[in-house]
Amino acid sequence: MKAVVADPLGGPENLKLVDLPKPAPGDGQALVKIAAIGVNFIDVYFRTGLYKAPETPVLLGSEAAGVIEAVGPNCSFRPGQRVAYTLARGSYAEYAVVPQSQLVELPDTVTFEQGAAVMLQGMTAHYLARSTFPLQPGQTCLVHAAAGGVGLLLVQIAKICGATVIGTVSTEDKAQLATRHGADHIVLYTQTDFAAAVKQFTSNAGLEVVYDSVGRATFLQSLDCLKPRGMMVSFGNSSGAVDPIQPLLLSQKGSLFLTRPTLANYIADSNELRWRSSDLFHWIAAGRLEVRIHRAYPLADAGQAHRDLEARATSGKLLLIP
Repeated sequence: MKAVVADPLGGPENLKLVDLPKPAPGDGQALVKIAAIGVNFIDVYFRTGLYKAPETPVLLGSEAAGVIEAVGPNCSFRPGQRVAYTLARGSYAEYAVVPQSQLVELPDTVTFEQGAAVMLQGMTAHYLARSTFPLQPGQTCLVHAAAGGVGLLLVQIAKICGATVIGTVSTEDKAQLATRHGADHIVLYTQTDFAAAVKQFTSNAGLEVVYDSVGRATFLQSLDCLKPRGMMVSFGNSSGAVDPIQPLLLSQKGSLFLTRPTLANYIADSNELRWRSSDLFHWIAAGRLEVRIHRAYPLADAGQAHRDLEARATSGKLLLIP
């Protein structure tokens, strides 16, 4: 089978399309013939070596959708089922073996492309807005990178929860996109101090929560956007890792809460995985959640997909098609 690996670690030019043996499912596993693959920043982290992988060359990709071709012993899924999954690395390939605990059935009302696009980013947006800080009507949140892959989904889910959404973006085009997806207020952080804008929008009251996937470039200013006892949710570092801070800073800025969540801890239980994915699939089918596919690339063009992602030249989801 064809697969993309990082060999050696480094830039996107090190992504290579290679031939690997077609895997066979083991106990409690299924062999998935992949139809669409999601591209995410975590793939960049594994490609560069920021996140360590045990194998060499490094397998990439952590979400996909497709059809089960074969199953191993004690697997409750069956050949022919449409499925999607995330957090099983090696999805940049024509086939993948996936533990049944990480698979969910993909309904006919959701395309393979939509399924591949929402398993990681969509469930991330879901746990952020429904669990890490469960948004309620009347509350206001700040979503950084509001026109990005997670951002567009998080804006929409926050609105489903009844919250007011302030989004930050880098360009006018992205501002219009985030607005079309439900953002109530937009800040062009390239032109405006977003912390000052938040104070203006909230009449100096501040926010209940900030959802920050950017990291170093926005972290400290984001703390200044919160009301006393507000929550800072740092879930990514596209601009670089956040510098160490003293816990006393949280006290000085209003007894703030700080959390650094990750998806794995919010879908470790199979019931929770099914709850999050079924919510997303239901909202998609009902037209309440729009999944924006920015571009789908051939599998061999994974390097270009990474270049576009890292250049922040995208709005919405990037996919690879085997």
